[in-house]
Amino acid sequence: MTGLAAAFLTYAEKDRDRSPHTLARYRAVLASVAQYGPLDTITAEQVETWWATRFEKSPSTRANELACLRSFFRWAARFDHRPDDPTRRLDPPRATNHVPRPIGQTDLARLLGPLTTAAPDLRRAIALGAYSGLRVSEAAGLTWANIDQDGRRIYVRGKGKKERVFGLSPTLLDKLLPATGGNVVTAGGPPYSGATLQRKINRLMERAEIAHTFHDLRKRAAGLAMDTTRNPVAVAQAFGWQSIETASSY
Repeated sequence: MTGLAAAFLTYAEKDRDRSPHTLARYRAVLASVAQYGPLDTITAEQVETWWATRFEKSPSTRANELACLRSFFRWAARFDHRPDDPTRRLDPPRATNHVPRPIGQTDLARLLGPLTTAAPDLRRAIALGAYSGLRVSEAAGLTWANIDQDGRRIYVRGKGKKERVFGLSPTLLDKLLPATGGNVVTAGGPPYSGATLQRKINRLMERAEIAHTFHDLRKRAAGLAMDTTRNPVAVAQAFGWQSIETASSY
């Protein structure tokens, strides 16, 4: 990608320290919009034509795409590349409310038992999701250097590269040991990307006819944390949520 988009991506990576996943989203959205006009001169009408092609996508996907595009145009205005924001007439879609549906104990027992006998890496990742509520990318990147066995703590670097602390239960530690050093999931081997780990676990669930995803493991951990603490503020902090309402929904 060249021109204005390339300059923005460099800024987002070097100055704003955005994650590879966020940079990939920026790149994909900008490439999609650029089909309707050059980004340095594209009009509001051309952007709205692009927006009309996104209605078939889910509200969350459309909201994310619009947020990415607005980040670009805010940067362009700030550094005098454009005098206007051609997304100004667009409204983000209203999010659909969903009650969390965590994975159940029976399915979890299958995943931590016979289904992963030959895949201890996936078993460790599943345990991290179900017992500590790590996101799939957080589980994929976790190293033993960020686990304090004596203090029973896991130090997690999550969204926005913000660090938080999660308790390490004896049950989870037992499923992660032996401590080999290096990456936790791969037992010291090269780490998976979050996308690769998610595909592996989702395919495992599909083959076993378990109608859940890795994120439903995190939902289970959140529900258990709320049942135990009855403290949405503490749960929101532990799970890296900015909104207490998210924790309260569990």
